[in-house]
Amino acid sequence: MLGFIGQRVLQSVFVMLAVGLIAFSMFRYVGDPISNMVGQDTTMEQRVQLRERLGLNDPFLVQYFRFIKNAAQGDFGISYRQRRPVSEMIRNRMPATLELSFVSAMMALFLGIPMGVYTALRRNGVLSRSFMTLSLIGISLPTFLIGILMILLFGVILRWLPSFGRGEVVQIGWWSTGLLTKSGWQSLIMPAFTLALFQMTLIMRLVRAEMLEVLQADFIKFARARGLPERMINFRHALKNTLVPVITITGLQLGAIIAFSIITETVFQWPGMGLLFIQSIGAVDIPVMSAYLMMIALFFVVINLIVDLLYFAVDPRLRVQKS
Repeated sequence: MLGFIGQRVLQSVFVMLAVGLIAFSMFRYVGDPISNMVGQDTTMEQRVQLRERLGLNDPFLVQYFRFIKNAAQGDFGISYRQRRPVSEMIRNRMPATLELSFVSAMMALFLGIPMGVYTALRRNGVLSRSFMTLSLIGISLPTFLIGILMILLFGVILRWLPSFGRGEVVQIGWWSTGLLTKSGWQSLIMPAFTLALFQMTLIMRLVRAEMLEVLQADFIKFARARGLPERMINFRHALKNTLVPVITITGLQLGAIIAFSIITETVFQWPGMGLLFIQSIGAVDIPVMSAYLMMIALFFVVINLIVDLLYFAVDPRLRVQKS
């Protein structure tokens, strides 16, 4: 187990170094950092002195490893647009994105898996057909259109929920949360459901397909021949084997929720890292863009590592191969 973890951690380090190279290249080849940091009245001598002080005249590898060292310490430089440390801006925006992603992930899991199991066991039921129709809508419609339709229905016509913003938040140390206030939950419902709908329908269809395949396996037929209760067969034997291949896909999709929350945050003006990234693109704010890229890569690496460990723990065949 320790060897498996060590191998995955080593692979994760190489992935982060590669992503760091891409993020660092943005400083080198997307505009001039000095021109973005100073005004038009800055003299050429002052520009040369600033370039020398920031180490921009050093060789490429020296600058790259300096960037990796600073990024590992959480230092991503100063924002060109707001003239503030990027780490401070990320720290202020991260709670909103992580709370939105967490609620969306829980919604996708706790709704998608039961719906997938139900549609597999009751294939011809009216409710199963309704779930399959809903899954077609969730997969076919783009996220921004779903968000706009929800704002039109629940925010404009019915006036049940706020159509933008995060609502009232409570400060716990440096972490700001809206999960402790009524307006925070009301503001969270629509963006969380919009972000979770595609993942929920994908998980439902995946669980349904795997469940139908497992129910045709020989060990399920033997379990029925032994006279085991149908509930035990479905939920103790079939569901457990169904979740083995589902874990990998689900883990990747949970990482995608964080990475692709950009659209949802833009539609609902949710004050998270995704909205900050969109605003930084418009202003060509390279430090913020590179920091966001590094943070999303880190989330993916950590989630993939956790998924690999869960897959290793659930599937005994991997343990046999390693031994």
